[in-house]
Amino acid sequence: MDLRDLVRALLAFDALTARQWVADAARTGLRWSDVPRPSLQVPDELSLAAGIVEMMAARSGQPPPTWAAAVPPSSRPRFLVRAAEAMPRLRRSCETEGPEALRRRRFFAPPEFLTTA
Repeated sequence: MDLRDLVRALLAFDALTARQWVADAARTGLRWSDVPRPSLQVPDELSLAAGIVEMMAARSGQPPPTWAAAVPPSSRPRFLVRAAEAMPRLRRSCETEGPEALRRRRFFAPPEFLTTA
């Protein structure tokens, strides 16, 4: 499984592909703490990758991979759900209640983001 595929699906608002990636990761028993640093050239993509692995590691009771801590936040705020840009209540929920690992990196999503596939 390649974390780059998940990152690119999320940035393209491709929720179906992202949820399938997460479901496949769960089915194969992916250990989030062992996910290697992806070779992403775009800094914001690497920032999202770090936020995702930190979020998923926390949800599964694992420590995040050590590389994630050294990755800086995104250069600008970004929503991972397209509707958040047009729906004020959803936007506020993403900004205040979304996964903390993502918010720290300036990515915003609903609180239960990627919990079901």
